[in-house]
Amino acid sequence: MRLLILGGTMFLSRTVARLAVKRGHQVTALARGSQPVPRGVELVRADRNDGVAAYQTLLSDETRNWDAVLEVSRDPEQVNSAVQALRGRVKHWGFVSSVSVYADQSQPGGDESAELLPEWQPGQDLLEHYGEAKVRCENILREEFGSRLLIARPGLIGGPGDPSDRYGYWPARFARDDSPVLVPDLPAAQSQLIDVRDLASWLLDGLERELSGIFDAVGAQVPVQTVLGATIELTGYRGEIRLASPDWLVQQGVAYWAGPRSLPLWLPEEAQGMLQRKGEAAQQAGLTLRPFDETLQAVLADERSRGLDRERGAGLSLAEEAELIALQEAGSTKGS
Repeated sequence: MRLLILGGTMFLSRTVARLAVKRGHQVTALARGSQPVPRGVELVRADRNDGVAAYQTLLSDETRNWDAVLEVSRDPEQVNSAVQALRGRVKHWGFVSSVSVYADQSQPGGDESAELLPEWQPGQDLLEHYGEAKVRCENILREEFGSRLLIARPGLIGGPGDPSDRYGYWPARFARDDSPVLVPDLPAAQSQLIDVRDLASWLLDGLERELSGIFDAVGAQVPVQTVLGATIELTGYRGEIRLASPDWLVQQGVAYWAGPRSLPLWLPEEAQGMLQRKGEAAQQAGLTLRPFDETLQAVLADERSRGLDRERGAGLSLAEEAELIALQEAGSTKGS
């Protein structure tokens, strides 16, 4: 298969590129080239913010076509430019969207038929309106490719090499030392992570057999307490767990989910459904999920290789965690 990846240098798209080469496909990546592509991948350097002009080098050979394209962008203007430039050159298109496209994230058990957010409008911030932007991207591609389009809507993606640190924070924190760990008190919360390697394999399978349709490509639901318990056992952590109520954490300026001064895997009550989607259609279409603890082991090994004390894109710093625990202790002493 002749595969064009719009990206190919970061996490998911890089994993797909590496696997595609291993399977014997001819892989081209269109990217800025700030990160290297996997061995065996042809890199065409371009900045997709340049619009249709970004594809000039790629399309200089008028006979060049592709069996499939994989697109991961959240920017509707980039997606629209790709469609305009590659029209007539691509047989099948795969797009990685997100479960963030759904309008109601509060109810568990949702599937692909759920109502979507209104699509992104020019001028709206792409980060603040991430879900709406993905809706617009989907609509652009549906208008162009129809039955030749595969749309995957993953939730939380994790695994070795994750640059977001959303999942790796916990195994790295418990493995770092035995000082007290601040944990949100989430007795009923669920996690739903898909291993990047499982998602990449399924995406490539789908492109190989020209799978079409929309699929929530999500992992199995596992209670957050189960994930944290397995992490403690795996790392051999012997310190003290300091549970903190969600309300107290919000009062202290701790963020949900990701980013600086946050606690990953923690979502507000009104977003609990985001990590409790059915995911049955994707599994019926061949998605195979490895056990969550296998992913956890791989993530811990990756975190150790990258450095347990490194600065992170998500979670609490050493100083932030110590400060919060001190505040918690002071509040408990004052209350007694």
